[in-house]
Amino acid sequence: MSELSSAVDRDFDRIRQALERLVRVPSVSAADSDPAPLRDAAELTAALLAEAGLQRVELWEIAGAPPYVFGERAGPAGAPVVLLYAHYDVQPAGDEASWTSPPFSPQQRGDRLYGRGASDDKAGIATHLGAIRALGARPPVSLKVLVEGEEEIGSPHLDDFLAAYRDRLEADAVVVADSQNWRVGEPALTTSLRGIIDCTVEVRMLAAGVHSGLFGGPVPDALTALARLLATLHERDGSTAVEGLTTGPAPRVEVTEAAIRRQAGVGTGVELLGTGSMAQRLWMSPAISVLGVDAPRTADAVNQLVPSAAAKISVRLAPGDDPARAMGALRRHLESRAPWGAEVMITEGARAAPFLLETTGPAYAAFRRGLAGAWGRTPVEVGIGGSIPLVAELAASYPEAELLLTGVGDPGSAVHGPDESQDLGELRRAIVAEATALSLLGAG
Repeated sequence: MSELSSAVDRDFDRIRQALERLVRVPSVSAADSDPAPLRDAAELTAALLAEAGLQRVELWEIAGAPPYVFGERAGPAGAPVVLLYAHYDVQPAGDEASWTSPPFSPQQRGDRLYGRGASDDKAGIATHLGAIRALGARPPVSLKVLVEGEEEIGSPHLDDFLAAYRDRLEADAVVVADSQNWRVGEPALTTSLRGIIDCTVEVRMLAAGVHSGLFGGPVPDALTALARLLATLHERDGSTAVEGLTTGPAPRVEVTEAAIRRQAGVGTGVELLGTGSMAQRLWMSPAISVLGVDAPRTADAVNQLVPSAAAKISVRLAPGDDPARAMGALRRHLESRAPWGAEVMITEGARAAPFLLETTGPAYAAFRRGLAGAWGRTPVEVGIGGSIPLVAELAASYPEAELLLTGVGDPGSAVHGPDESQDLGELRRAIVAEATALSLLGAG
């Protein structure tokens, strides 16, 4: 480990600069975003992988999707094959006025690098780059690297991609660098993921808008009907009210209410939702959120009854649930609770299965040792409330492969929010840990 640690130290400034170059590319994968920066990010990622020593670096094209980046380098004959995964697409920046510095102009303040994607998940790319460079020209395992460009929108072309390239991705272990550590200075392995489904529900009451003074009272408006329908999704305590959603097993570790309030920026008087332990609510229970509403803005509102209104609903699924079954339950709930005879139209969206990872095997043993050595403490095994569609798909495609979710960010990284950042000390330790684990895995 000392040799690998020294190699990372010698090269770390180059890795930090590579991360800054990636952050400068506004590779947002939202539906209405410019696709050109996604290709720019893919090409930059490919160049960085080739510079790090990978061979046969390629852009894999799937119709309608940003390019997937793939590279590989053979290890010794008979050595394990390890697939390293990350993604180069990012969330929209949102209101740039809420950022301390421009979101796509990386800025180091203290020990942290700020910018959209600095942690999620361009730091994952940087981790793999650093580990590959530290291992040098003779890696102890055969390496494959896959970096995608649509993870933030649920990997909608993943099925087509795997159908085309499944054989090229076969590996003994898959390392997904897209989670986070327990806190700064304490590493984690993520062992469970919630799944996700989403849909748009539209409520229609009228053929067209009508005068609110002439018809208000007996004639219902769609926006009020939508609000009443959305209110049925939760019980009074905020827990989900949709029948048929699954709850997973009890987590092994706990999260304090104070930590959740601090990390999420919850106001002092705001109640937290649901029942059970905080870890149970975050990782092993379903959660329903209303992400957006299509209706007249207040500035554009006139004295007119709104004829139709729509909302996007997202449901996080606990491990053990099935996306198709959950979507059916959500659809039945919405259609059966339409207020005042409203016409309800549902457009189904993304689906990703939840997942519980098997944590035995040589790759897990190697990464536990690598993380413990880099951080000086045993890694915590945690769940995460988010979803990574690729994980369940790879598990189905390669049932014999070990799947590991490693972390680069921390609870203070503010991923998906303003002032997203990456602690550079954590990034360095993550690189050392991954390089060490791959060396241990190769040594048997």
